[in-house]
Amino acid sequence: MPTIHIINSIKIDVYAREHMPPHFHALYAEHEMLVEIATLATYAGWLPPKQHRLIIQWAQMPGIKDFLLDNFKSLNSNIRK
Repeated sequence: MPTIHIINSIKIDVYAREHMPPHFHALYAEHEMLVEIATLATYAGWLPPKQHRLIIQWAQMPGIKDFLLDNFKSLNSNIRK
């Protein structure tokens, strides 16, 4: 479960042996939020509004969705679509 990026103390993790849909974990203090890569919709969990906003703004930057999806696919090559 590598941390692939850190934004202002918010860890962005992509885990191996995961489930669909492709997603990433955002961890801040005792909070955790799962975000779908394709839509950037919250899949589960919660982050405080300021941290949530930072994560979504980061994920909307050019190339970041591809970066996240590449990490998800490389760690979860056993998942079939």
